[in-house]
Amino acid sequence: MIRRNRTLGYGIAAAVFILDQLIKWLVTGPLGVSAPGDVREVLPFFNLSFVANNGISLGLFPAGSDGMRWLLVGVTLLISIGVAVWLWRERSRGDAVALGIVLGGAIGNIVDRTRVGYVIDYADLHFGSWQPFLVFNLADAAITVGAVILVLRAFFVKRPDDQPESHHA
Repeated sequence: MIRRNRTLGYGIAAAVFILDQLIKWLVTGPLGVSAPGDVREVLPFFNLSFVANNGISLGLFPAGSDGMRWLLVGVTLLISIGVAVWLWRERSRGDAVALGIVLGGAIGNIVDRTRVGYVIDYADLHFGSWQPFLVFNLADAAITVGAVILVLRAFFVKRPDDQPESHHA
């Protein structure tokens, strides 16, 4: 059972990573959104907008130097190793899926930062001038969705070992 969950989680991580890198290649290559400021309207509420994200989530803590860039790579790599170890040990299928989603997204962003020096963000969801999110990418969305699933499961899913003990008289 744990081996099947592990295989599923790592398989999902690989799929998320591959899809993330494929979409980034399509956006920055064939679709030509390849430099800061490049924008291509896809739908009235969705653009492809190239953003070179030097920071971590939401552009926080920007890496202004190569040293900071590699520090961010190291920190996110350590976190990813922690997630991979957690996935290796995870008994719950639902949590293994969520961890795989997070891991695939994290690796996608680590590869960007290592390869080009920043994370490539492109998804620009907007409604008129209202932008509910900063420009993001599939990897960011995967990390967020996986983390939300983990939190919701922690609060709302009963585990077999969480059942109250029955006392026999």
